[in-house]
Amino acid sequence: MNQDYKDVRAAAQVQLARKIKNGGAGLRTEDIQEVVQRASIYMGCTEVDQGSLVADLESSFQTTIGAARALVGRDEGYEPWLPKKKAEINWAFWSRYESYLLQEQGWPQVSLDKLDEVSDQVLGLLTDPTRNGSWDRRGMVVGHVQSGKTANYVGLISKAADAGYKLIVVLAGFHKSLRTQTQIRLEEGFLGYDRNGANLGAGLSNITRIGVGLLDGAPKADSITTRADDGDFKRNVANSFAISPGGNPLLFVIKKNASVLENLLGWVRWAANAKDEQGQPYVKGVPLLVIDDEADQGSIDTKEGAVREDGEYDPEHNPTILNQRIRKLLHLFDQSAYVGYTATPFANIFIHEQARTDEFGEDLFPRSFIVSLPAPSNYVGPAQVFGLETEAGAVLPGLPIVRLVKDHAKSLDLREKLGWMPPVHKSHHVPQFNGLDEIPPSLGEAIRAFILVCAARLARGQDTAHNSMLVHVTRFTAAQNRVAEQIRGELHDLQRRIKFSDPELAEELQELWESDFEPTTAKVAAQYPDRPWTHEGWEQIAPRVKEAALSIKVREINGQAGEVLDYVKHEGTGLNVIAIGGDKLSRGLTLEGLSVSYFLRASRMYDTLMQMGRWFGYRPGYLDLCRLYTTPDLTDWYSHIAGASEELREDFNRMVASGGTPRDFGHRVKSHPAMLVTSQVKMRHGTTINVSFAGDISETINFWRSRGKLERNWNAVQQLVAGLEQTGIQPARVTDDTDTQPAGGWMYTGVPHTGVIDFLTGYQEHAASKKVKTKLLADYIRKEAESERLLEWTLLVASGSGSAQTIASISVPRVARSWFLTGDDLAEQEILKQQNHFRIRRLVSPTDESRDLTSEEYKRAFEATLTDWSDDPGDRKKPSRPSGPQIRRARPATRGLLILYLLDPGDTLEDKVEPDAGHLPIVGFAASFPYVHPDKASKVAYVVNNVYYRQEFGRPGYDDEDQE
Repeated sequence: MNQDYKDVRAAAQVQLARKIKNGGAGLRTEDIQEVVQRASIYMGCTEVDQGSLVADLESSFQTTIGAARALVGRDEGYEPWLPKKKAEINWAFWSRYESYLLQEQGWPQVSLDKLDEVSDQVLGLLTDPTRNGSWDRRGMVVGHVQSGKTANYVGLISKAADAGYKLIVVLAGFHKSLRTQTQIRLEEGFLGYDRNGANLGAGLSNITRIGVGLLDGAPKADSITTRADDGDFKRNVANSFAISPGGNPLLFVIKKNASVLENLLGWVRWAANAKDEQGQPYVKGVPLLVIDDEADQGSIDTKEGAVREDGEYDPEHNPTILNQRIRKLLHLFDQSAYVGYTATPFANIFIHEQARTDEFGEDLFPRSFIVSLPAPSNYVGPAQVFGLETEAGAVLPGLPIVRLVKDHAKSLDLREKLGWMPPVHKSHHVPQFNGLDEIPPSLGEAIRAFILVCAARLARGQDTAHNSMLVHVTRFTAAQNRVAEQIRGELHDLQRRIKFSDPELAEELQELWESDFEPTTAKVAAQYPDRPWTHEGWEQIAPRVKEAALSIKVREINGQAGEVLDYVKHEGTGLNVIAIGGDKLSRGLTLEGLSVSYFLRASRMYDTLMQMGRWFGYRPGYLDLCRLYTTPDLTDWYSHIAGASEELREDFNRMVASGGTPRDFGHRVKSHPAMLVTSQVKMRHGTTINVSFAGDISETINFWRSRGKLERNWNAVQQLVAGLEQTGIQPARVTDDTDTQPAGGWMYTGVPHTGVIDFLTGYQEHAASKKVKTKLLADYIRKEAESERLLEWTLLVASGSGSAQTIASISVPRVARSWFLTGDDLAEQEILKQQNHFRIRRLVSPTDESRDLTSEEYKRAFEATLTDWSDDPGDRKKPSRPSGPQIRRARPATRGLLILYLLDPGDTLEDKVEPDAGHLPIVGFAASFPYVHPDKASKVAYVVNNVYYRQEFGRPGYDDEDQE
């Protein structure tokens, strides 16, 4: 980005912000074009690419961000402090960071305002660093994968230094590359200088000013860690530098490494200014802030034996080495604050909240606060990529950028061991396609797609932008090396053919552009019509292909190859790179301009999969060019995760609204059958789960296809309905408000809870069901009934448009639901048949869950839904009906809703059920439970053994499925 472009953009931003402030919130493209033209003339920069700048500003000024939500604990002695002191603090570090983001990074004002608000919120939840005496705060900030957490904690660090925190330690992952990346970000955003190669004894006179330091060099902070490969904390360097905590703010960016942490602890003991009653050194009166990036990785105590047989924490327990050293660091200061940052908080809230030892102090459970960061409307996450149908009925279609890979293995079976890179392979696996040392056609297409992306971004004027392709197919470095050599061979061949104008390859690339990229751009533009899009034809792309292809490099990113992603060295020209790796690409490391991903790595744990999703994030001006090549199973799992993550955020928001604490949230997640979402060693205290369904809906989406199971479930329905009518409970016809809508089915009111329990006892859920466990549901209803809740139920037999089905005195048309497949591959269909299994995406129609509400209950639920939406609209449309969570909150605690669906599978697949079973309806049900405060809701025990865990999530104790 050249200086003229920056100058014109900054001038245009001021004018556009003024327009919005004066009531022009709905800016038109013509308004932005006019402002850009005026700014170009005013700044004397008429050669600036105004089209690219208009698109840039349109994206920025159409961004919306919802409110951050916080669960706050009840730490003794903590008092809110920031609002009273804010006017007294000189915000020097924060002011220049804010200016840097606006002027140099091009942040829209709305994003800056939100960062200011959220960083204030988190800082305010820490302790006032000028407060006397001992204090200790433990918190967590939960963001989204690749959503800007680093920018958030750089803002927090800047404000914490302004407020008076003196020592700031950032724990930046396991690998040198991630630590270096984090160091660079903090040099640019907080320190303002690069000390790499400078004489440490020369102070700040012999350094290179960068980032914020070019705007204002006045606020000074010290650091001895550098961006060099060996620039991590060293005690001898710290001693020779003659610094000690308590002067200028002091920043260390370190790896989560046992020896590095021990070096830091040794230096802290050396710098200690007090001793405790046992004569042990500690630091008194020097406020410490520890930022733990990717806090769910490495920091968790995963060692056995922490909990005694009586359920109490063992004070003699010896934690894992990283956990104990992080805790020891906090324990060596009498004034400390710990903030973990993660997009996948599941492991952190499984930490035993009572864990504490005399030697290492308290464990890292976020007892003080959990803050959930909102995602801006221009963030591309799992819901946007894979699609999501929410309980509120809003259907967010997935982006048309996923391409299914089916040639990496002999079959789609997850147990397959044969092929180029099958799901199960050993460390010495030799990838071969059809017996040859070459890549499969799908990877060849992905590389060609990446060449076209680079060419398209050149055609769009994004000539200095970085472009990255991710290849993540195995965790084994030896196999990664072989893959890298194959890709280098393929790329060199393509570059040679392009250099010498091979007509056959030119025809291939043109066909790929016209058959894939042009229609995809049109589809993405239709999904997001309010964003600016360009529609290049092949005539605009072809002239840039050679330049793009010849600039692409291959980097192998793992612990042995020694190659790096040197984006900083290519800031003026852009780096086009294909990155091949495994664990080092799985967490934290940002791939700049990631556009094409080829991803086969299988894991069934939510947090592992989410962190591997490097393709989530922001794609301004090139979202339509992005491609994700992956397997049908991974597409299915990510779709499931999108729904589970949305459900988790909704649950978090409900707890905030009801005044819950971090401890309530931890209990809630542990109590959810679908939330077995991290490795077993991180869930040692969650093996026996206390399940509560308060405020939830459980719906069947997996179904048997065998006659015996279909018959059993159909009998359960007949017995329920016939039994109600025999006791005098008669059905009432459900009608909709307009004649154009079909009838909503039949409603039975005043159904005793015992009838619902009998139905659940008779119904057999499919073995693949994770959330619907009929025994747990029945046990929960029994316990609630003991507390005078859920005594009375409403039964809705939902109506569809299929063939009529008779039950007792009523006749109901069957409900059509399409079977959900991740692709149209016959092999996948055959696997599902062999598993006696068919599935759908969603059972409940949004309107059905509200049919039992009174008019007053419905009104209350809808108003609350609109309030939720206005607090965090994101890119969602304004709701037209109440959401599921608010429906359940509006329903009284004494009443539940059971919905029956008699399904018609349609003709998507042949042989949907066994012979002679076709006349039987496929019975689906949903149980909608009213909200009850977590302190009052009943819980039932649910024990998860290792066999279940292996079947659902892979081998216990591993972050990935066992590939050996």
